[in-house]
Amino acid sequence: MSSTPYAKEALPRGTGAAAVAMAVRRAAPAAAVFLALCLVPVAAHLLGQPFWLGLVARIMILGLAAVGLNLVLGYGGMVSLGHAMYLGVGAYSVGILSAHGVDSGLVHMSVALAVGAAVALVVGLICLKTSGMAFIMITLAFAQMFYFLAISLKQYGGDDGLTIAQHSRVPGLSLGDPYQFYLLVLALLAAVCFLCHRLVGSRFGMALRGSRQNPRRMQALGFPILRYRLAAYVLSAMIVVVAGVLLANLARFASPSYMSWTLSGDLVLMCVLGGMATLLGPIVGAAAFVLLEEFLSSMPLELPPVLADLVRTHWLGFFGVFVVGVVLFARRGLYGAVATGGDADD
Repeated sequence: MSSTPYAKEALPRGTGAAAVAMAVRRAAPAAAVFLALCLVPVAAHLLGQPFWLGLVARIMILGLAAVGLNLVLGYGGMVSLGHAMYLGVGAYSVGILSAHGVDSGLVHMSVALAVGAAVALVVGLICLKTSGMAFIMITLAFAQMFYFLAISLKQYGGDDGLTIAQHSRVPGLSLGDPYQFYLLVLALLAAVCFLCHRLVGSRFGMALRGSRQNPRRMQALGFPILRYRLAAYVLSAMIVVVAGVLLANLARFASPSYMSWTLSGDLVLMCVLGGMATLLGPIVGAAAFVLLEEFLSSMPLELPPVLADLVRTHWLGFFGVFVVGVVLFARRGLYGAVATGGDADD
């Protein structure tokens, strides 16, 4: 490991107290993010605002999907415009099994992961034969294929989507309880972030980042780049599948729109807003995306009626200005600028 040039990225930049101080400084933003997420149920209970639980749970689920995408987009340099397909695989696994009377959450998750892994293995093997614009377009093409497949499933709602009668049944938990569901989502998000943290700092992660920076050199060094990238793609897809299972339980609905290219684009945008190749950047990006969408489309501030109507009607334009500002002035995204100083992977 130490013989590769990428091993240096895993080592602290200082020694002794300076290294500890640097580690604390770099961990502080992540600790602040999870502390804030832990305090949301307390604040919602004290202030009598249970709506916050659903809103933040949605942010965490989209953030989880963006964390999965970030594994290939940020660390692997693979721009996928088809990852929403795996969100739909997770949601429809819950919906179809529930429609046939199977309500076990363990069965839902197992089937969703098995189907998602099989699809990702086949799609990844084909897509990774290409690169650049061809990779973007072929991932988009596969996502559209699954989108129209979901529309063609008339017995499962077709383009109207599929209503899920009840939440998945998980031993010891009631997913119908918003507090218990919120804590489950938070626990899964923390577990996935810890897994990704260990993964990107491992030999596998170093090789993946090396393939992003200079794939030819990595191949010349003897690294099987295709195998590393395929493993990252499948793992990334399975994380998004988990988000799909949670989204189906949050909305109790599975819709073909979960697989649309626009949602894939939204996930890419969340990674860019929060900071690609940063561990928690996609979560911060998802929070900025959802909260700004809610704020601009409802515009609760006391503004002149003409200006308020202008913002509500054309909120996407104002949102676009915000995105352009982040891209121009925060090169590593909102979280990346704070956690890494904008100059290195976290």
